[in-house]
Amino acid sequence: MNKISVLSKVSECGVVAVVRADTKEEAVTISEACVRGGIKGIEVTFTVKEADEVIKELASLYKERNDVVIGAGTVLDSTTARIAILAGAQFVVSPSFDEETAKLCNLYQVPYMPGCMTITEMKRALESGVDIVKLFPGNNFGPDFIKGVKAPLPQVNIMPTGGVSLENVDQWIKNGCVAVGVGGNLLAPAKTGDYDLITEYAKQYVEKVKAARGEDVLEVKTL
Repeated sequence: MNKISVLSKVSECGVVAVVRADTKEEAVTISEACVRGGIKGIEVTFTVKEADEVIKELASLYKERNDVVIGAGTVLDSTTARIAILAGAQFVVSPSFDEETAKLCNLYQVPYMPGCMTITEMKRALESGVDIVKLFPGNNFGPDFIKGVKAPLPQVNIMPTGGVSLENVDQWIKNGCVAVGVGGNLLAPAKTGDYDLITEYAKQYVEKVKAARGEDVLEVKTL
């Protein structure tokens, strides 16, 4: 049931923040700024130094927030996936599909979201129990690609990462994406230490997703 709950929270919010940072402290601060803006899915990439410690700290910080889920990104193998899960990761994201990682995540009932580019890769991922496929890199395709995929694979849940912006996020959602992953376009203000602007961007992404779905935009819950 926990797996279903995590998948539901990711899809309900519709936005996952892909957190890359130079330090552990910066990664935590960025994540907090995103949550304040209403983004409920935080993906801490393993390009971040001490990523497992960041995940552990965030998992503890938001333990009482049932609407926030903390995941691990840039997970290239099952060993890293196991480290992430032990640290408290509630979902695992990879830039490519890895069968052993899929098996491990299925064993522990942790959602696995692998990066796929082709129909063949997506089909293989679905056969391995993947619930959400990460279209990566999204900027190589664009929102219209989703319609092409959905024709032969209407059952696939797609989350594009890369190339998602405030200008096109509504098109990704309207074309059938269950959620979007946003990194650089959301986190750019971190370079100048403007974390309040990250919070503002986060609010705008969440609002645009809700509007694209035809949902009422509610006031964002903050800590």
